[in-house]
Amino acid sequence: MPRRTPAAPGGGGLDALRRSGSATEMLFLYECVTQSVPRLKIVADRLGLTVQAASHLYRELSRRGLVELREGHYRPTVRGVATLQGSLSAVAEEVGQRLERLEIVRTTRAVARRPIVGGQPVGLELVDGILTAIPGGRGGSRGTARSSARPGELVEVNGLKGIVPITTGSVSVWVVPRDRAALEPARRKASRLVRTTIPPLLVAQGLEAIHLASRATRQPVTRFGAAAACLEASRLGVDSVAFVSEDELPRFLASFSGANPPPVTVARLG
Repeated sequence: MPRRTPAAPGGGGLDALRRSGSATEMLFLYECVTQSVPRLKIVADRLGLTVQAASHLYRELSRRGLVELREGHYRPTVRGVATLQGSLSAVAEEVGQRLERLEIVRTTRAVARRPIVGGQPVGLELVDGILTAIPGGRGGSRGTARSSARPGELVEVNGLKGIVPITTGSVSVWVVPRDRAALEPARRKASRLVRTTIPPLLVAQGLEAIHLASRATRQPVTRFGAAAACLEASRLGVDSVAFVSEDELPRFLASFSGANPPPVTVARLG
């Protein structure tokens, strides 16, 4: 079977670099254009290649008329220089376009957790899914408070650095039995569960589950878009408890079958 020859660099932007050997070819050409290369070992050392690999790369590029050995130096041909310029220009243009589509956040608003003085360094973290500012400038994301704020007030933070760490929240699913005789014991168990865990988010799906939740607790219960609410909460690091009727369980769990699902546990209340 004939060996496949890597495509010559030039054009194609980032997609072209994904082809085997294309990025290394472009870097080899760049070294020959910008540096004096009397020996292939010089290029091999700069690119982290073996001399044998650099020699093979030279033969491939020479066969395509992109480099040549001239006056004791490895030099690009006119075509090689044009090819390198076209390749770098295509990559630069595509990178520029992608950067333009990225929204780089340098300022944000957060809820002050403690008194904050304008100009003071603050750290940012998620508390119950709410971006919160804490005096001191510690944590994964930091910035400077633009103005003073009392606890619970919004404060604008400038000069952001770092990333707010987010731990995926878990979803605890409790299945509500269909049998009417088991509903009262299930209600008592649900009441104890909510009272002891005090879940940040409590949802219910299905008639039996909604009825049970209304009798088990006075805590607000999300009845609409229950699975979607649990998914969004988990992405913000918030744990949730879901009461789900037995008949609704397959549909509820199907919402978590996508990529990167949160940790889900399922148990029966009966």
